[in-house]
Amino acid sequence: MEQRIIDLYDEFTHGDMDRRDFMSRLAAMVGSVQAAFVLLPKLENDYGRRAVVSPAEGAIRAEYITYPGASGAVRAYLAAPRLASAPAVIVIHENRGLNPHIEDVARRAAMAGFWTMAPDALSPLGGTPNDVDAARSRMRQLDREQTELDFVAAVQFAKYNAATNGRVGCVGFCWGGRMTNQMAVRSPDLNAAVAFYGGQPTASDVARIRAAVQLHYAGLDSRINAGIADYEAALKVSNVRYELHMYPDVNHAFHNDTSPTRYDEAAATLAWSRTIDFFKRHLTSG
Repeated sequence: MEQRIIDLYDEFTHGDMDRRDFMSRLAAMVGSVQAAFVLLPKLENDYGRRAVVSPAEGAIRAEYITYPGASGAVRAYLAAPRLASAPAVIVIHENRGLNPHIEDVARRAAMAGFWTMAPDALSPLGGTPNDVDAARSRMRQLDREQTELDFVAAVQFAKYNAATNGRVGCVGFCWGGRMTNQMAVRSPDLNAAVAFYGGQPTASDVARIRAAVQLHYAGLDSRINAGIADYEAALKVSNVRYELHMYPDVNHAFHNDTSPTRYDEAAATLAWSRTIDFFKRHLTSG
């Protein structure tokens, strides 16, 4: 698929463009409204695809829980190995809320041996709706400060949960990647942070980071990549332990296997293996 079409879709999913404007611009790009509607399923996420780890997988337990956040009770998806104690991982979703793909990612982390919780940032607004456009719109209504404090509370909830070893990591994607970087800044209880193609914190905030940081970026993601140089420079100045991985010739959201156009299996597999190894190194011991 032409890169300009993928870039248009990225602009639609991360900006203020509504679906009518997007379809109008897509139709102009591909020659007709009919062609645009034919192309649309190749761009949009397919949450109906088969999960990598089944919700019925017997090696783990999976359920919905709530925990006390700054905004009140926050709903979350919990997936955990059947162990007496395990390191904890918080999974932070993209700008579409808590959906089947993120729940699948939580189960993947649980299968790797981590007590894993995926909070729904939209809990204060009634939770994630099934309609993707409605979810994206609702995400823009969130109070940023309150939302960040909800995730700080998630880290504390995991740290002091009797089922964990008290060490907590965080991994987030897109919107969740930016939030993960913010958790590294704001949560002193966080031990490891892994951000996939996420917006960067300000250079002045980086000095507050105590967690080890791992960063994954897509080579074709110019929007997010514009902030890499300043972030890396600040990490070095502040002596933050970090890893930075760039995946050439792949798009934003390359890890999301429900995205038929942007998903890249080789890059996703490598990035996830690096994520799990990073968590094992930083969460299984002090």
